[in-house]
Amino acid sequence: MTNTLDPAKLQTALETLHRAGMPGVFAEIRDSSQTWCGAAGVADLATGRPVAADMRHRVGSITKTFTAAAVLRQVDSGAIDLDTPIGHYLPRLVPGERGAAITVRMLINHTSGLAEYLPHAYPSLAAFPVLAKTTPQSLDDNRFTRFHATELIAMGVAAPATGTPGGAPGVYSNTNYLLLCELLESVAGTSAEKYITSDIIERAGLRDTGFPDGTEIDGPHSLHYESWFGMIDPPRDYSVFDMSWVGPSASLISTVADLNRFFGLLLAGEIISRSSLAEMQRTVPVISFEGKTIEYGLGLHKLTVPHHGIFWGHDGSVWGGGAISMTSADGNRQMSIAVNLQRWNQLDAVGRPQPHPIDHALQALIQLALCG
Repeated sequence: MTNTLDPAKLQTALETLHRAGMPGVFAEIRDSSQTWCGAAGVADLATGRPVAADMRHRVGSITKTFTAAAVLRQVDSGAIDLDTPIGHYLPRLVPGERGAAITVRMLINHTSGLAEYLPHAYPSLAAFPVLAKTTPQSLDDNRFTRFHATELIAMGVAAPATGTPGGAPGVYSNTNYLLLCELLESVAGTSAEKYITSDIIERAGLRDTGFPDGTEIDGPHSLHYESWFGMIDPPRDYSVFDMSWVGPSASLISTVADLNRFFGLLLAGEIISRSSLAEMQRTVPVISFEGKTIEYGLGLHKLTVPHHGIFWGHDGSVWGGGAISMTSADGNRQMSIAVNLQRWNQLDAVGRPQPHPIDHALQALIQLALCG
């Protein structure tokens, strides 16, 4: 693994991604004692305001690593047991045989068999992930809709199961993490947002990370452009949005610098115990929203890069915004990247996303960032 950063090549990779069609991209790359920050493109297509590397951004499901770490803090304290059924803690939310069969661990690693609630909360996405049969109308209809977590959980629990509890492969589902947030609230005696803030975000010294207070992003930020596979043309800004549709399972706002700091501390054993970190890094195959099989632990993705070893982290997306953060197993190499366009691929006649120049440029940037 290289121990140097090439600023010129990294900046060129950002600019190549922008030219491929990404409105704006910004990143922080770390290698041992070296840190490089860069940005390319615009934060606002109408005004041409440029993006900057220190902008705050909705990071989507990267929040799940924070949530998992918060649950494992409670495991370390003895308040939660990973292999105790969720029905023991939340019998009203997951009653009966399923509540007795689904453990806390199965929620964190997505092997619970509980379905995703999103298609039920957003009617025009009811065919998701059969993309060609969806329309983006629900995004506008629900921009300011206030959802309640228990309402969303009930939708996921009532939907047909995606598998048997503990079965492989697991299926990625936000229902799992909303249940974990309810579990945190029940054992910590405060909201999941407040507990994750005090016990994870503040403990890690993350000054620019937090949950939204309202529908807007506080501080300097980019607009978030959603294309929904070309059905929104031109792409529309959804940076102002009520994030209760995912709650504290995917609503975090952060910076690329804070993400690198968090994952660095987490993988160094400075946020949870070494034994809990080992549990976090026990992976199972999980089918992602995109239909890909990934290696997933307890809120962590495992990525094996030939000739460069293992990286741990997470990615995430919201309407119009996306981010990815990965750290090498030895902690020396880190990458956090944020982009302000989502679902840029067009669909073919049978509804399959087609390759786009952004795909190649983004993968080239990730490869360079991780491997030099």
